[in-house]
Amino acid sequence: MTKRSFLIKKSAEKARKHGRHSIATRWMVNTLLVVSIMLIVANVCVYYFTRQYYYGSAESYVVSEANAAQMVLTRLYEDMAVNYSSEVREMIVNFDKKDRMELMSINKNGEVSLSSSGFSPDKTYFMPDYEAALQSEDKTGIFLGRYNGENIIAVTKIIEKPSSSYRALRFVTSLSMIDSQLAGIMFACVMISVFVILAVVMTGLYFVKSICVPLVQMSSTAKKLATGDFSERIPITSNDEIGQLSRAFNDMANELENSEQIKNDFISSVSHELRTPLTAIKGWAETLGGGYEEETFAKGMKVINGETNRLEQMVEELLDFSRIQSGRFSLHMQTIDVIAELEDALLLFTERAKKENITLAYNEPQFMCAVVGDKSRLRQVFINVIDNAFKYTDAGSIDVLAEKNESSVVITVTDTGCGIAPEDLPKVKQKFYKANRTKRGSGIGLAVADEIIEMHGGTLEIESALGAGTTVTITLPLAVKED
Repeated sequence: MTKRSFLIKKSAEKARKHGRHSIATRWMVNTLLVVSIMLIVANVCVYYFTRQYYYGSAESYVVSEANAAQMVLTRLYEDMAVNYSSEVREMIVNFDKKDRMELMSINKNGEVSLSSSGFSPDKTYFMPDYEAALQSEDKTGIFLGRYNGENIIAVTKIIEKPSSSYRALRFVTSLSMIDSQLAGIMFACVMISVFVILAVVMTGLYFVKSICVPLVQMSSTAKKLATGDFSERIPITSNDEIGQLSRAFNDMANELENSEQIKNDFISSVSHELRTPLTAIKGWAETLGGGYEEETFAKGMKVINGETNRLEQMVEELLDFSRIQSGRFSLHMQTIDVIAELEDALLLFTERAKKENITLAYNEPQFMCAVVGDKSRLRQVFINVIDNAFKYTDAGSIDVLAEKNESSVVITVTDTGCGIAPEDLPKVKQKFYKANRTKRGSGIGLAVADEIIEMHGGTLEIESALGAGTTVTITLPLAVKED
């Protein structure tokens, strides 16, 4: 098992181990917890304020009845023509609201002497409201609580008068109906809460599914990408953030697939490019090792030297590319005459042009172009561009032109070679890409040249037509003159 496969397997095992802590689970648990807490708080508030409202209304009603009875008894007491005690008894016996509440009379001993219900009252009746009325300044006592298994409201009014056996009136009403209404309201609130929770669960599952399914697909696709399978893509079902992420993921997969293909092609190409000079060097080394004539020796050494230079150039390109990719590529910047570096590069191709019967045209400009740059790296770019022109021009001409404007120098290299197909033109500056695989080269020369020019603050542009030739335009900014 490779190290990469082992890491992928460990990652999958870890994901399965901690599956219960998935985003979906955590989101649902957290959402349900928050919603449940909010619903509980809301139901408690509804119950509390509704109970306060109903209980308060009931209490106000009983107090108002007690106050009305007290006012009636006060008028009766002031009327000397009536029998006060008899009227109090009559009020209690004929109490017209006995279906809603019970009216009791309390004697001087603090005992219930008479009740509107018609039942014999218990002399040990629990009456905290009576005790409160005795202590109250307004002679009114109120009790709200449970008695005999139900909630009641009891209001006691002190009506003690001389020569009367009655000391107080007590109004008692049951809150069972109100409690039933409260129970019904709370049941409705609970049902609504259950409906809300179910709605949250259903919508949450749909929402989580819309997020987690693409993420699971991305995870699965990422694992396949890690194993070298670049065929999988994620279906895009929306235009939201998830859709954008899926689209970006697919773009990444496409780039990885292209990079993998380019890398494989590059390895194949480089292997071939390395094998050819090595085979030539090995062959001539074996030939010269078995005895040779002077002419054969000179020819063999020339081939060995040429192929060695090719290998050296290829290795340098690979090293430069590696340095650029790792950020270790550095430039030794100074003010230089870029025209001089261009001419030095052209000198290397003078004899080659004669041997290959190619016209190399260059009109030396009558001006100097000072730029801030690395002279060796710029010369490398010029050599690479001109070498490509020779490489793809079997016969014809190569024209090199240098022009200057107010802010930059423009160098063009135009050939009459085979040209580049329109579909290949946008890719020729990409790493490892070769438009014409029949020609020698690593496929990274132009990529390195483009990076170098960009590091100098310039541009490298390519124009081409298949069968009509290619023009490479290099633009570099002129050095700023100091005042």
